Amino acid sequence: MKIGFVGLGNMGLPMARHLLGAGHELAVYNRTQAKAEALGAKGARVARTPGEAARGAEVVFTMLADDHAVEEVIFGEQGLLAGLGAGGIHVSSSTISVALSERLAEAHARAGQGYVSAPVFGRPEAAEAKQLWVLVAGAKAEVERCRPLLEALGRGLSVLGEQAPAANVVKLSGNFLIASMIEALGEAFALTRKAGIEPKAFLELFQAVFARSPIFERYAALIAGGQYQPPGFAMRLGLKDMGLVLEAAGDAQVPMPLASLLRDNYLGGVARGLGELDWAGLGALAAERAGLDKPTP
Repeated sequence: MKIGFVGLGNMGLPMARHLLGAGHELAVYNRTQAKAEALGAKGARVARTPGEAARGAEVVFTMLADDHAVEEVIFGEQGLLAGLGAGGIHVSSSTISVALSERLAEAHARAGQGYVSAPVFGRPEAAEAKQLWVLVAGAKAEVERCRPLLEALGRGLSVLGEQAPAANVVKLSGNFLIASMIEALGEAFALTRKAGIEPKAFLELFQAVFARSPIFERYAALIAGGQYQPPGFAMRLGLKDMGLVLEAAGDAQVPMPLASLLRDNYLGGVARGLGELDWAGLGALAAERAGLDKPTP
């Protein structure tokens, strides 16, 4: 299949590599050209614009940091929307707002193109190991057409209906759960450390009694070891996602006080120059509030 891929960051690069390894014909675009050229050396065609990456593609993926980055590559004069032909499908794997997902669905429909929302759960190491969990929503025929590509990226997928933004609602809800877990872990580790208990001892207890998920266990290990660099998912992106959660909650008239607390904690960290720490850095902020370590950028 002819595929375009736009956005070769920590997540996009291994995802694109897996598609190339599965035998697909791949055109890639990234704002930092060197990352695209690395795939070019493996047989991908390096595009100079998002539109060029989409031109002639049956399916084009985007994996970008936020709404602004997605809007830039989609709606620009040399953007994906202009380059993708009628009948082509845009698969958006970015964590974006529900409102932008709705806008993308409408814009692609007007252009005679398909749109599938397919955000993922998993950190860069999961993307490397093809262990992502993919959420997918969109027209049934378009989802089925993309299914083999999505299955090549991870260990499973959840199909969430024919309204593409549904996948974004579920992704944001999942990220809210993860951020809530990180905050709870940070506070628990801070309390036990203040009481003189070694983080390693509490981590071992947590792993034996509480951990049933690799997500939960991974974040506990990061907090126990104070390992917030390099970021698998940056604190500034956690702030962005909690903002999107609250935006969606406001639109649906759903009070989410814990989400507001998390947003404020992330905002405080970013305001202090800690935005490039891993979002597990909530543990560092909790430790500082307890009079323990002071986090550094």
